[in-house]
Amino acid sequence: MPTTANDGVDLYYETAGGDRIDETVAFVGDAGYGAWQWGWQHAAVAGPYRSLVADLRGSGRSDAPPGPYCVPTLADDLTTVLSDAGVRSAHVVGAGLGGMVALHAAHETARVNSLVLIGTAARGGDLALEPLWGAPDDPAALDDSLRAGLSASFVDERPEAVEQMAEWRASEDANREAWDAQVAAAHGFDCSDHLYEITEPTLVIHGCDDAVWSPERGERLAEGLPRGRFLGIDDAGHLVHVEASKQVNDELLGFLPDLE
Repeated sequence: MPTTANDGVDLYYETAGGDRIDETVAFVGDAGYGAWQWGWQHAAVAGPYRSLVADLRGSGRSDAPPGPYCVPTLADDLTTVLSDAGVRSAHVVGAGLGGMVALHAAHETARVNSLVLIGTAARGGDLALEPLWGAPDDPAALDDSLRAGLSASFVDERPEAVEQMAEWRASEDANREAWDAQVAAAHGFDCSDHLYEITEPTLVIHGCDDAVWSPERGERLAEGLPRGRFLGIDDAGHLVHVEASKQVNDELLGFLPDLE
């Protein structure tokens, strides 16, 4: 699978689906989580579009240099991956920290055609993200942190899915040092004073039961974007794109413009 490098940091990504690179949908993940978080969306878009999923520095198969990290550096990583994949510009889907990276890339570059922002916010200075941390080698901690990221009903009704996620997290998620470095990037981000300059069409999706990144943050984000639209999904937590994947996929595929 492809690997590229930004300033000596190896970055892993993979692509699937259509051959036309002008129809690429690039997925940028949340702090700590590996590429497993995009398994549902990656498969859904890889038919009509070309799908690109990259591991954030610090997660999965990408390098984990010492932190702290910052959103501009992570956005540089994204554009490095796009360039290596031959993609001039893409529809960018970002979750949590990845949504902040997508916002920065849209503001600072011409590489973003549209945005889908999942469970994110315009600023992260007062976010308390610790409940989402789970040490990859601690099954109990992974279980607790998944409960913080999912709705209570999903945890109760889909225990086998939660168990599978814990297994994926054990092999792909960031260690403590990389998690802290990624969270520092979220805490240092604030684009609230220039949201009006981000004019790409944007769909903001939030789980209404997100206990860590509150839905109100998503509503304010959508309100501040000139072409922003907010969608709250009932009975879903922070990992809304995982537990409500069918609805999120329907919304995603309905939002992406027809490029034919």
